[in-house]
Amino acid sequence: MIMNIEQYLNDWRNSALAFESQINRVVIGQKSVIRQVIISVFTRGHVLLEGNVGVGKTTLLRAVAQGLGGNYQRIEGTIDLMPADLIYYTYLDRNAKPCIDPGPLLANGEKLSIFFFNEINRARPQVHSVLLRVMAERCVSAFNSEHRLPYIQVFADRNRVEREETFELPAAARDRFLMEIGMDAPVGDGLLNELMFNSRYHDVDQLVAEVDSNLIPYYQLNEVAQVIQQTVTASKALQTYALALWKATSRPQAFGISLSDVDITRLIQAGASPRGMSFLIQAAKVRAWLENRTVLFPEDLQAVFKPVLQHRIFLQPMYAYRSGELLPDLFGGILEQIAAP
Repeated sequence: MIMNIEQYLNDWRNSALAFESQINRVVIGQKSVIRQVIISVFTRGHVLLEGNVGVGKTTLLRAVAQGLGGNYQRIEGTIDLMPADLIYYTYLDRNAKPCIDPGPLLANGEKLSIFFFNEINRARPQVHSVLLRVMAERCVSAFNSEHRLPYIQVFADRNRVEREETFELPAAARDRFLMEIGMDAPVGDGLLNELMFNSRYHDVDQLVAEVDSNLIPYYQLNEVAQVIQQTVTASKALQTYALALWKATSRPQAFGISLSDVDITRLIQAGASPRGMSFLIQAAKVRAWLENRTVLFPEDLQAVFKPVLQHRIFLQPMYAYRSGELLPDLFGGILEQIAAP
């Protein structure tokens, strides 16, 4: 039983901010992305990363796993990947005897902390369905029994460049991700010069090892996440504001929102789901806690609005091909048009 909630959360906040600072020294030029990842860690939500190859996604996740101190597993999405490949693999030993060993989901048991699914859109829907259950229930069935994965956090990425032999994630799978975070190459000549010529950033293993592995005990994260959610509160005015944001994702025209060359009344096929709005509030509470507050402010919702909801808004087919252009404009319009308390 936690006797002093305020001191408990202060101590954890200091650790979280130190953790964030260490990762920012490992992966430079990605402060916004790293803050969103830190929020997801303490919200206990899964993350879909999207970006070009070689921008540091794997280095970032390895650094996060190092800081949490749990085990890290990675699997590559391929066209021939089978659902069973997540759970076990078979081989012949030196005596040509068939053997079965635990796969990446089971190899570390309950110590599995970060599971990275690289290029998830290359895997077939049957594989997605296994991952979906793991994300939703944090357990998996294998060898006639249930295997619990209480601390697992799934990170998956999609390659923006190559689209051949890919399978788009269904809405149900995407909705299980707390956030969809875009990660681009850093900008600025100074940062680019560091990445090119500073040999410190050329040895990823040594770089990741700089992160303190005892800073954030992964097996305590579920408890601290629960305490954060119970401690940070929202005023009636903030609740009214959040409800208006939710309604605007389905009926933006009702709030005076318009977009150029778009019939706004025919734009939205489906707005944010109840799960999505629950995730929005949970992430906003963690953001408020990181800012040393126990009360939600409008800027907390605004800071996580896009990464939490952008993959939960579905446009009508006539506009879907322009989603990359229209969704940012829609989110900007919603946040600009709806008055914050």
